[in-house]
Amino acid sequence: MTLSILNVTFDCADSAWVASFWSEATGWPASFDDMPGNPFWIVSETPETSPRLVFVQVPEPRTAKNRIHLDLMPSQGTQAEEVIRLQSLGATVVDDRRGAEPGGWVVMADPEGNAFCVEHSLAE
Repeated sequence: MTLSILNVTFDCADSAWVASFWSEATGWPASFDDMPGNPFWIVSETPETSPRLVFVQVPEPRTAKNRIHLDLMPSQGTQAEEVIRLQSLGATVVDDRRGAEPGGWVVMADPEGNAFCVEHSLAE
């Protein structure tokens, strides 16, 4: 037997806001699923595509660094252009590793502090 990844799920203080950020970042639409007792936002290329990014509102605050993160690669343009675009959407640079050894990536955080990395594009 094998498994497929269905969702990458984010616990959020403001799930609508974080889903909106990731929808803008990926260019994928966001939709709200008002499941009784478990409402959540989905950001996905299409409803049938996985993995999906899922955003669940939780009452407790984040207390530590997340131990898993997404490594993202620009599909158009350059890494530098993508970093600037993501900052305009509300992301922050946590660690710029473009000139470090080892390096080549930029560690960023979404509006609630969830870390992700921006790698070089294929064109670079």
